[in-house]
Amino acid sequence: DDEDGIRKVLKITLESAGYKVLTAPDGETGLDIFVREAPGLVITDIKMPGIDGIELLKRIKHLNPETEVIMITGHGDMDLAVKSLQYEAADFITKPIDSLDLESAIQKAQDRMAISRNIKTYMEDLKILVEEKDKKLNESEKLATIGQTIAGMSHAIKNIAGGLKGSSFILEQGIEHENRQYL
Repeated sequence: DDEDGIRKVLKITLESAGYKVLTAPDGETGLDIFVREAPGLVITDIKMPGIDGIELLKRIKHLNPETEVIMITGHGDMDLAVKSLQYEAADFITKPIDSLDLESAIQKAQDRMAISRNIKTYMEDLKILVEEKDKKLNESEKLATIGQTIAGMSHAIKNIAGGLKGSSFILEQGIEHENRQYL
């Protein structure tokens, strides 16, 4: 927030609730702190000199889409607050800041972060499971191919052996027949 008094009150309120708080008087400084510290939650005013809150929101989401951003807005800036939701802000609160609204917005942002972590963990577990199943499937396909090859070779060997027995039989009959003629 560009208003020193609001930054101080928010810092005291949030630190007393157990949060580590970093403050910035403008969007550019806030973005520098974000890049350096990578916080999971950002609370920013919509109207600030230089980089305004909407632009800061866009840049933060570009750098790390999982970061939750709560927008602070004046009563006359409701259109901008709604616009911030289109750029994936977690929530917005209005000035003067009510501590219950702030708590609610922070809780909503933390819930979104928890859901995002759970989804990410689930997707990673699912990826590992798919890779394992794919590996087993590949092994099964290899074994099936080997089995088919062995079955084919066995069938060919049987045919050859069967043909040899038949030839041997015919050959033996032929020899016996020839032997009878000469006897």
